[in-house]
Amino acid sequence: MKTALALTIAVTAHSAAADWPQYHGTQSDKISTEKIADQDWGTPKQLWKIETPTGFSSFVVADDQAYTIVRRSLEGIDREVCIALDADTGKELWAATLGLTRYGHDGGNSGASGNKGGDGPRSTPSFDDGKVYVLDSDLGLFCLDAKTGKEIWSHDLIKDFNGRNIKWNNAASPLVEGDHVYVAGGGKGESLLAFEKKSGKLAWKSGDHLMTHATPIAAKIHGVPQIIFFTQDGLIAVEPDSGKQLWDYEFPFKVSTAASPVVSGDIVYCAAGYGVGSGAVKISKSGAGLEAEEIWRLEGNEPVTNHWATPLAKDGYLYGMFGFKKYGDGPVMCVEIATGDVIWEEKGFGPGNLVLAGDTLVALSDAGELVLIAAKPDGYEESARVKVIGGKCWSTPVIANGRIYARSTTEGVCIELAK
Repeated sequence: MKTALALTIAVTAHSAAADWPQYHGTQSDKISTEKIADQDWGTPKQLWKIETPTGFSSFVVADDQAYTIVRRSLEGIDREVCIALDADTGKELWAATLGLTRYGHDGGNSGASGNKGGDGPRSTPSFDDGKVYVLDSDLGLFCLDAKTGKEIWSHDLIKDFNGRNIKWNNAASPLVEGDHVYVAGGGKGESLLAFEKKSGKLAWKSGDHLMTHATPIAAKIHGVPQIIFFTQDGLIAVEPDSGKQLWDYEFPFKVSTAASPVVSGDIVYCAAGYGVGSGAVKISKSGAGLEAEEIWRLEGNEPVTNHWATPLAKDGYLYGMFGFKKYGDGPVMCVEIATGDVIWEEKGFGPGNLVLAGDTLVALSDAGELVLIAAKPDGYEESARVKVIGGKCWSTPVIANGRIYARSTTEGVCIELAK
């Protein structure tokens, strides 16, 4: 293992720069189209650093702007605020006021250790075609103009769709796929919702499933496009244009489910904390439809589970921050998705998060260290490590257009990658 005191990352010449428009990237898989060559060249080039008061919203980056959600006191009232920044300078371009900050979560320190999360926005905006979509903690869904922040349309899921929020309130991000915006949180018969992204008109509503904190994902399995929701009943996969159920997988719920499902070929993995554990199903064709068959299940908090950090899949293996309430010490692990077997693990990361660029994992520990790790099952191989940010980092770092964007409960940072 190489423990570098500082880090510069070079984007390879054949790598194509790209935006990171949604919480899980362009394909719901946490994988960038950019590739990284790592070198220990000294101090990383920090383009900017700003204050990002409280919360665990991540950055998304598109069309030369970066977006996230912060908490601000406006006229003495704490509000959630979606902000747009100049991606080059970090200068704030606009701020759009959303709902109140009524999280009901325990407060506490903002350091890397301890289990008190503290209040603040947990959802991340989504960008598509000049518009920003936000689902706030009170289940207010907003479509904002990306250049001005002005509201184009909105829905109050509680009032308009008999919404049922969750303990600590919403943390899921809206998913934009094709012509629709997908969210959960409605009432009986309308718990899963799709809206036309341009007009905000309801496209369809279906199901009676209580929501979780997990963001839905888009996938294609056996050539069939689908949206997969992780509800309190388990996984529900539906047709994108109709909401018709394609398959389901019953999975327990206790207190909070926050990590999203992960798709690898025809296998879908899911996990939850609070003693629930993890499992995987194999999706197969059944006549004209699809069905899910459980291939393994592990109960409890050890060894394979995810609190809120969604892993990613590469070549049949899961890579991610695993464990439950292992603040400051939780491991990065490589897990075979077909069996649930742990291939390797390395402690010392906590419930941070990671993404993939080429064959390199870019991990952000809960203490604010950026770490480069080889995405291979042979063993843990770290090439560089550097602390880039303070505060509690329970958000996801992103790679966009030759840069890494990361934030914590106190500040956000942009690191430029060497050409």
